Amino acid sequence: MNLQQRIVLLSRLGEYILQDSDNWQIAKQKANLQNSWFTPEFIDLATRTIALAFLQKDLLTAWARQYNVPAENTAPRNVGIVMAGNIPLVGFHDFLCVFISGHRQTIKPSSKDDVLIKHLVQQLHEWDEATRQLISFSEMLKNCDAYIATGSNNSARYFEYYFSKYPHIIRRNRTSVAILTGEETPEELEKLADDVYQYFGLGCRNVTKLYVPEQYDFVPLLNAFKKYDHLTDHHKYKNNYDYILAVLILNKQYYMTNQSILLNENKELFSPISQLNFEYYRKDEEPGATLSANADVQCIVGKKHVPFGQAQHPSLTDYADGVDVMKFLLEL
Repeated sequence: MNLQQRIVLLSRLGEYILQDSDNWQIAKQKANLQNSWFTPEFIDLATRTIALAFLQKDLLTAWARQYNVPAENTAPRNVGIVMAGNIPLVGFHDFLCVFISGHRQTIKPSSKDDVLIKHLVQQLHEWDEATRQLISFSEMLKNCDAYIATGSNNSARYFEYYFSKYPHIIRRNRTSVAILTGEETPEELEKLADDVYQYFGLGCRNVTKLYVPEQYDFVPLLNAFKKYDHLTDHHKYKNNYDYILAVLILNKQYYMTNQSILLNENKELFSPISQLNFEYYRKDEEPGATLSANADVQCIVGKKHVPFGQAQHPSLTDYADGVDVMKFLLEL
């Protein structure tokens, strides 16, 4: 199967997602039943983003041309992919990179997110039998030539041990932050709410900490965040909110809330579900440069950085952890 055939298949897959056929709707319902964090709202957000930002023929063609991907991969390797399961189809970009490169892949999906990826791969199999030689699934990844694995800091240590003898990309916990100036418009703050709340804050591109100037007025921010008050109807999210609220009260910690999120002054980058950390900075010490060098930071949202509302809309070349997966694959 040559590059052009693979691109045509992927663009067809994008059309399939957007057409929202009965079979696709059933698959999304199954994914929601399997993992209640995968609400219909966020499944649609993830899959439509993939279809529009990744699975467009012109985008795929330009991306492949940028890397001089050969029309034929004359020496395909078998790449093992360990996928995470924190947000719907979070491992899709790795699948896409391997497929475009012309290598074979063996996927170990997360038990929390195996319905959608298996359904989409099955569509490819039905449209072209040759894809069965390129894509397979397995609970045990053995005898692969290279590995791409995403997980927690703890699981990454195991990946390093098992895959150290092979070419590999191993990803750990990461999160995202936002730098505010105090001059944001109500529209920008509403878009920031997307970066914070989408996928319940479970993604590595979700903002879990704010950097705000001294004397910052939080009232406009909390009002803008009311856009996502409906998340408190979700039992798991509400349970987390109630638990974190109780902890803050028992520990006599200062907090602010709009009833759907808890703002807590905290130096930690990572925050639990339903909590958003913040830290003050002096205007002559804007923290952007320091944060850019921090290995725990996936992306920075702000006027000089990723635009508000765009954290969860990466392009084909926005590689997780800043590691160029296509370059890695083409050098195997």
